[in-house]
Amino acid sequence: MKDLIKKLRNYEIQIRKAINSQMQGDFRSVFKGSGLEFDDVRPYQYGDDIRTIDWNVSAKGHGTFVKTFREEKEQTVFFILDVSASEDIGRPGKTKADIGKEICGVLTLSAVKESSHVGLICFSDQKEKYLRPSKGSAQAYQIISALVKLQPQSKRTDLSKALAFALNTIKRRSVVILISDFIDEDSYFDNLRALARRHDLVIIHISDKRETNLPKLGIVPIVDKESGKTLWINTSFGNFRHLLSSSLAGRKETLERFCRKHQINFISLDTEEDYVPKLLRLFKIRNKTVKTT
Repeated sequence: MKDLIKKLRNYEIQIRKAINSQMQGDFRSVFKGSGLEFDDVRPYQYGDDIRTIDWNVSAKGHGTFVKTFREEKEQTVFFILDVSASEDIGRPGKTKADIGKEICGVLTLSAVKESSHVGLICFSDQKEKYLRPSKGSAQAYQIISALVKLQPQSKRTDLSKALAFALNTIKRRSVVILISDFIDEDSYFDNLRALARRHDLVIIHISDKRETNLPKLGIVPIVDKESGKTLWINTSFGNFRHLLSSSLAGRKETLERFCRKHQINFISLDTEEDYVPKLLRLFKIRNKTVKTT
């Protein structure tokens, strides 16, 4: 536990230093969302940013009006983490589950330093862990401890069910960070769309090369981690490996296209790569969005 927290703190320090140096101290993190919420409208004045014009109000013919905002004092951040058995793929210490938990820990430590309320939902095809959002270091350590100790009760995945639980549970508009390999035979896009409309959604897709780069080993037993069934597959036969790779790539492409359409922040990570640079790019993208909002 102590080693994990030390590792997470080192990652967090690395992220903060890079952001502060590259952005000249303008650190408005992923947890701030827009940092502003709509307050009222007032008549346009010379020098006002035209991007703040409320065209619906102005179209009524009583002049040009701009939106006014007030700073959000407290942001709520919710992590939704897939802990189904398909997340156990990868080398020891670097499985998809390990990387997902690490990212949750790193961003949790950062979020509480921004005085955010942080909550956690872990899911398989059922709710595996739920921690109500709260502030402070004690909450961060509770979340990290829960992630370390978690032993999922189910091996299966039901993303749609997890998203429905989030929709019913998270009442206040929040930054929602969804971490999964998104391997699910059932469609979850309706609930994902609803979650994106209601909250500021960030999607982190995690994969492992072992899922697509199968060597030609002849007939080998393949264990479906979620069902527990063993299938005997001829990995040297025809285009089996190509079909497997294409199927997973197609899932990812569909998800990425969906995120672009619905303006959802999306990053994809492999278990063997350093995820810190991609998190940094996520910070930058979201900061640019803040400045142009």
